[in-house]
Amino acid sequence: MGCCLEAVVAAETLLRANAADLPATRVVPLAQGLALLPMSDGLDEAIRGDGPRLAPFRMLPSGFERTLAAWSATSPVAYVEADIRGVTGDRSAAVRTAGALTLGPLFESGYRPISLARRHLGAHADSHPDEFDAIGLGRHGRTEDRLKDD
Repeated sequence: MGCCLEAVVAAETLLRANAADLPATRVVPLAQGLALLPMSDGLDEAIRGDGPRLAPFRMLPSGFERTLAAWSATSPVAYVEADIRGVTGDRSAAVRTAGALTLGPLFESGYRPISLARRHLGAHADSHPDEFDAIGLGRHGRTEDRLKDD
């Protein structure tokens, strides 16, 4: 099974408080007090305007980076992307803490970018064999699946 993920990941309380006024959003709870905000087409259209994407990401509008920096004032905020087929694929991540970029942006084949982002958010794998799934990121296969009610 593959996975296609484009999302903001942060503390659930932070995402619920800050994303409430954004259109076409859904905060999806994860494990360890984290949640994700999937980058839906509707959210992308509302925030992108005419600006470019922020490399190396496919879905991160450059203007949204300022929003994420502001959100990170009290708690780290990660933006992650994954395009995985089986065990291979590309993963990207960046983390902002107190407004500053504290990780990345990283782009690699392998689990490293998202695992490092997860650690910056304070999450841990414990004995879970798959770091990606340790916080529940692999629960649904595609970003649009995360927008549906469970």
